[in-house]
Amino acid sequence: MKKILLAGLVVSILAPIAAQASCESVKADITKKIVANGLPESGFTLEIVANDQADKAGGQVVGHCQNDTQKIVYSKTGDNSDAVSPKTGTSQDAPAQ
Repeated sequence: MKKILLAGLVVSILAPIAAQASCESVKADITKKIVANGLPESGFTLEIVANDQADKAGGQVVGHCQNDTQKIVYSKTGDNSDAVSPKTGTSQDAPAQ
């Protein structure tokens, strides 16, 4: 019986740590995707905030974690003149032949 109580206590203590780690992994995945689209890491920030603080964070919500109790907010920073433009476009952008 004591082992079950001890295991429950350990799980309840470690659960917030595991949840935060999952938020960090989601944030890392989003960072990789943004960098792959051509924006350097110095050109943006990602911030993990509570749901009720997402509107006050001053950016765009790009993800969520911790059973949707935390939001990941994207904001551009400083001068991005060294940023590479992502290769996007349509067939309308192609030169006329």
